[in-house]
Amino acid sequence: MSFTALLIDDERKALAILKNKLERFCTNIVVIGETQSPVEGLALIEKLNPQLVFLDVAMPEMSGFDLLAKIPNPTFEIIFVTAFDSYAVDALNHCAIGYLVKPVDNQSLIATVLKAIKNIEAKTALEKNKLLIENLGVQSFQDRKMVIPSQEGLEFVKIDSIIHCEGTDGYTKIHFDDRKSILSSNSIGHFNKLLKNSDFFLVHKSHLINLDHIQKYLNEGTLILSNNHKVPVSRNRRADFLKTFKNS
Repeated sequence: MSFTALLIDDERKALAILKNKLERFCTNIVVIGETQSPVEGLALIEKLNPQLVFLDVAMPEMSGFDLLAKIPNPTFEIIFVTAFDSYAVDALNHCAIGYLVKPVDNQSLIATVLKAIKNIEAKTALEKNKLLIENLGVQSFQDRKMVIPSQEGLEFVKIDSIIHCEGTDGYTKIHFDDRKSILSSNSIGHFNKLLKNSDFFLVHKSHLINLDHIQKYLNEGTLILSNNHKVPVSRNRRADFLKTFKNS
């Protein structure tokens, strides 16, 4: 089965390289249009109705994010292409939207396209794209939402509602202050990386906690959280944790 794609990048060379790589390594992707102009890209999206759009983040006329915000119901899957702007990558990760870092690596391209195809088949693009647009307009990290893949599908949750992430057998159980816990197939390491710029601390190899939900620290190295769960703080992390806790 083939899937249609549109390429938008203000650099002619970058377009040519990406198209060539898609033809060589992703033969089920059919490029139906390409442009160096984001304004023309908007018109092509409406005209061609692609299933997948490769979209450069930094362009002179408007950014890839600005382009996305101009589309009322963006139902196509997106793979952003970026020179690794940390803010951009952070926003994309929280919304489970694919991205490629320039220069594009062949294996990364193949893996990202395969994931995008699964998302096209699952029809999750609209919700994720709208969440990205919403998050980009939010100033506070804690006011952002994130996408968590669970057994039932995709969960859209506010970051500050997370009390505690508990790793077990490669999965992560996530506890909230306003809803039932959910089980994610992502590891505790994935969430530690995703939440590294926020008020979360990995107090134990299996426990990532929200500092705002700490009620008490016991001298033997145990935390009591706002949901009354008790969480151990490993010995080799106590000094760093107490330093962070005292300064939080």
